[in-house]
Amino acid sequence: MEKTKHSKLRTFIGFYKPHKNLFALDMVCALFIALIDLSFPFVTKIAMDELLPDKAYRAFFVVIGILLAAFILRAILTYIVAYLGHYMGVKMESDMRNTLFTHIQKLSFKFYDKTRTGHLMSRIINDLFEITELAHHGPEDLFISVITFTGAFILMLRIQWQLALVVAAAMICMVLFAIRGRRGMSKKSKAVKEQTAGINATLESSISGIRVAKAFTNESHEIRRFAEGNEEYKSARASYYRVMGSFMAGMNFFTALPSLIVIAVGGYLVMRHGIELSVLVAFTLYVNTIITPVRKLMNFVEQYAAGMSGFERYLELMNTEPEIIDKPDAEILQDVKGHIRYQDVSFTYDDEVDVLKHIDLEIQPGSTLALVGPSGGGKSTLCHLLPRFYETTDGNIFIDGKNIKDLTLKSLRDNIGIVQQDVFLFADTIMENIRYGRLDATDEEVIDAARRAEIHEDITGLPNGYKTYVGERGVMLSGGQKQRVSIARLFLKNPPILILDEATSALDTYTEHRIQEAFERLGEGRTTLVIAHRLSTIKDADEIIVIDNEGIRERGRHKELLANGAEYATLYHTQFEQ
Repeated sequence: MEKTKHSKLRTFIGFYKPHKNLFALDMVCALFIALIDLSFPFVTKIAMDELLPDKAYRAFFVVIGILLAAFILRAILTYIVAYLGHYMGVKMESDMRNTLFTHIQKLSFKFYDKTRTGHLMSRIINDLFEITELAHHGPEDLFISVITFTGAFILMLRIQWQLALVVAAAMICMVLFAIRGRRGMSKKSKAVKEQTAGINATLESSISGIRVAKAFTNESHEIRRFAEGNEEYKSARASYYRVMGSFMAGMNFFTALPSLIVIAVGGYLVMRHGIELSVLVAFTLYVNTIITPVRKLMNFVEQYAAGMSGFERYLELMNTEPEIIDKPDAEILQDVKGHIRYQDVSFTYDDEVDVLKHIDLEIQPGSTLALVGPSGGGKSTLCHLLPRFYETTDGNIFIDGKNIKDLTLKSLRDNIGIVQQDVFLFADTIMENIRYGRLDATDEEVIDAARRAEIHEDITGLPNGYKTYVGERGVMLSGGQKQRVSIARLFLKNPPILILDEATSALDTYTEHRIQEAFERLGEGRTTLVIAHRLSTIKDADEIIVIDNEGIRERGRHKELLANGAEYATLYHTQFEQ
């Protein structure tokens, strides 16, 4: 456990390295601030003991002038610490967020199948928010606290060691209380982070599904569901604030205690002529000087609890290893002919649900393979294994004789284009959504792709043409228009292998016919896998297979399968007799 804590702290400290110059400047400024704070009580004592009794008024006002200049310098240093220190914290937070976002881009589909979007958003945004404060104030507050406390204590020992030991005893009690309070606050802070993630997940789900909620008039259910999560969050916050309140109350008591002790014990010593009045004044000033770093320590405890609980959750996600990665000697796939072979391929979700069993399949270059069968029969999974969105449980897949596990993921996926039934468009313009197929494409190439996808006329008919903003998930476009934009994206990518996952199922008959013609043009000379719902669209496929979770049931061309009178024929006649 202790090793894990040290490892976590080392990881956190590692984020300071790119910003070491800013960090050094912050610490130097903090050091001078601490030295100025330490000098004030000592100079005050000298003035009261030597300058005023000796009537050295000129020297006295020179000292006052020097102190004024020191406080002006302190103000400048405080500005530097406040501005550049916080800026350094923001840069560290930004580095962590970039690192985390880059990491989750590498995670497989299986991870996203199990993880809610709202939880990810909370970890990327909310959990790192307090890192800025911790990254800046943490080292600075600890540094100032140690320097100021140590310096003040040494000077107090030189002035009156018995009184200094009494103050030290009170301070030790305060530090012990602070350490104990940190543990409770850290635990409660982590619970608040978890509840915040839960609220984000519920909110993301409810907003994304607002149209479904309205269609079923379930707004009150969504409000109630959100209220329940909000109530849990409120309870977690209340529990955290109860612990924090106890901690703050105790710390306020302990910060007041040293001043009371100094006045009581110092006053007694003055009465007994044990010390001079100037010593008591100096001690009172030093106690106030020490209280500031102690309060900084108190703030640090709260910041550390909140910041490190978020950092723990950050590390949990960072420690989630990608299931699918390149081999060290992975080969770049190029000059693709499109010969595909599935060799005894099986796939299981979480070692529990068998989706594919012992699939043997060969697809010739430039041919079209259609997959039909019941929902949940493994058609989409079979296609998703090809670009390694999921990893096969058993067996291997080859492209042009090369095992896809021996290829780089980027080159593999660069050579495969996918159009899915559930189209996702980014909240951007139509132009940029199509350009996503090839980010370096010119406007002319985008427009040409749109023409081939039979969407150009629709786009030019919109008020802003290709600059039309499509809204969240493309809500400003019809289902058919969204589908054709995604198809244009595929035209632009121009890959040698195509996967059409019920790509025309959302289209009306007229548009479907136009898109089928476009697909036929695009598919010329390319290997194409088509998952079909409407069997009329796959009559001309080079091979059709009927697949379910037991494996491949039938295979052949359209007329052959109809003549067999088996499962494909049943599916076909059922569909066309309705």
